[in-house]
Amino acid sequence: MKIKMNNVWKILVLVLIVTTSACGQQRGGGQRGGQQGGQQGPPALPTDEQIEEMVETLASEILLSEEQESKVLELYKEHFEEVESLTSGGRPDRDEMDELKEDFEDSVNEVLTSDQQKLYKTYMKKNSRKKPQ
Repeated sequence: MKIKMNNVWKILVLVLIVTTSACGQQRGGGQRGGQQGGQQGPPALPTDEQIEEMVETLASEILLSEEQESKVLELYKEHFEEVESLTSGGRPDRDEMDELKEDFEDSVNEVLTSDQQKLYKTYMKKNSRKKPQ
């Protein structure tokens, strides 16, 4: 059986394409964010140490007093405990999560002066995890 060289090259190119494609998917080429199928889940909840770092950064950005920082730290810890309880049973209700976030931000604003509230609003926008639509 005589095979033409042109056909051999076509077969080699096809094998190369299939092999390259399969290797790319195994290396994560078909995955995003470390999850299968390109789906993104909610971000991991911060540890107590990470929460403390977040509040320290916030405190320096919006000039919190020590008393305010202590109150805000407690609010952040309570907030993430509530988030954990809502997300532990699976996918939480979006409206419920939005309401929780609003309540949390309102609670933080109660601790702040009016100038700090403006700075906090700007800070939250700047550090929001939401992607633009």
